Amino acid sequence: MEVFLIRLLQFLLSISILVLLHEGGHFFFSKLFGVRVEKFYMFFDPSIGKWNGSLFKWKPKKSDTTYGIGWLPLGGYCKIAGMIDESMDVEQMKQPPQPWEFRTKPAWQRLLIMIGGVLVNFLLALFIYSMVLFYWGDSYIQTRDMSMGMKFNEEAKAMGFKDGDILLGTDKKTFTKFDVDLYRSLTDATRVDLIRDGKQMSLPIKEELNLLNMIKTQPTFVAPLVPADIDSVMPESPAASIGLQKGDKIVAVNGKSVDSWNEYTYEVGRLSDVLASKTTAADSLAIRKATIAILHKATGTTDTTQVTLSPDLKLGVAQSSIYDYYKETHLEYGFFESFPAGIKYGIGVLRGYVDDMKYVFTADGAKSLGGFGAIGSLFPAEWDWMMFWRMTAFLSIILAFMNILPIPALDGGHVLFLLWEMITGRKPSEKFMIWAEYIGIGLLLLLMVVANLNDILRWIGVM
Repeated sequence: MEVFLIRLLQFLLSISILVLLHEGGHFFFSKLFGVRVEKFYMFFDPSIGKWNGSLFKWKPKKSDTTYGIGWLPLGGYCKIAGMIDESMDVEQMKQPPQPWEFRTKPAWQRLLIMIGGVLVNFLLALFIYSMVLFYWGDSYIQTRDMSMGMKFNEEAKAMGFKDGDILLGTDKKTFTKFDVDLYRSLTDATRVDLIRDGKQMSLPIKEELNLLNMIKTQPTFVAPLVPADIDSVMPESPAASIGLQKGDKIVAVNGKSVDSWNEYTYEVGRLSDVLASKTTAADSLAIRKATIAILHKATGTTDTTQVTLSPDLKLGVAQSSIYDYYKETHLEYGFFESFPAGIKYGIGVLRGYVDDMKYVFTADGAKSLGGFGAIGSLFPAEWDWMMFWRMTAFLSIILAFMNILPIPALDGGHVLFLLWEMITGRKPSEKFMIWAEYIGIGLLLLLMVVANLNDILRWIGVM
């Protein structure tokens, strides 16, 4: 419960900041061009019976804007006078146009008002990344320094990779750190440069790789090799019951040799697959009784013992970290140095996200969509300000990109119709705009239902 609350608070704080500043972008340009903003709301405020749906609202004297907080935490909105938006205020549109309304302003001003939110979100992400680099710097392990090499799954081995290979780069890019960009680079590669047995060589890539398959398959296509050394033992855990101690090494599970946490996780994953098919308590208990061989640090001897894992197949140990074995590279950035570095990093994140969008239209991509639960789970289980701001910047880029998509009801839909007007000189009819808004809202609600349904299915173990 504590982990859930920590993640929930981080998620709500992050989304609140992003929504507030996104709507603030629309608000700024509206005020700049003399357009009235009737409501500026954090969260939505649909009415319930006679209740107007506001948890809080306030209208300053001599102001045209009511500020408030709604009860439905699915975003927020800035109700701009004389505009067809998610409020669907068609009655206002039946009145004679007024000089302070959105619809009476030149197309270029309306365009800036509509892209204001996206612009703020994108600039915010670049600023956050810059400040994270300035305050914390950047720490990572270079792939070249992973001296024990990497672990590969069967698909990778069939292509010619071997456990212990150290990936250096491809024909298009030199690797620096092990992250999702490394996987992306492999999907586009025709050649991979690596170190094998101390010698540098190149391996031709003749097959087309799929990013989702590479990451979702267990074990993954490639991962850094981390020895199965025990960092600590949790009290009253299965590991504690058999006397495991810090520094001990797991060398086999159920007779299968393991040389890393990569392989240990895979073997336990196989038990999980078998466990899922069992229905009786006796069958489940039998599967959870694993035979584990341990190399004891204190004596240097190997002991084989049987242990009953927890119901979720946990041993109750903290695994050693990749940082225990490989040299860490740490880069510091001065205040002015951080901005070009942060901009470069942010643009790289955006480029990767846009490139990954092609997978959304596949069956596996649709299944990988996540709703509020999936987004919340991306935040760390403990409050970590660096990770919080990195996640906030990442979500800001996603919010900017998703909002600029040419879908009615999103900013990008309005931008599309405005560009059409600027090019052709013809304004879409109000009837067309209303129907487009209905269709766009319907599509967004459908996407939201699918994404959150995926979360539920993953939670109950169906996906």
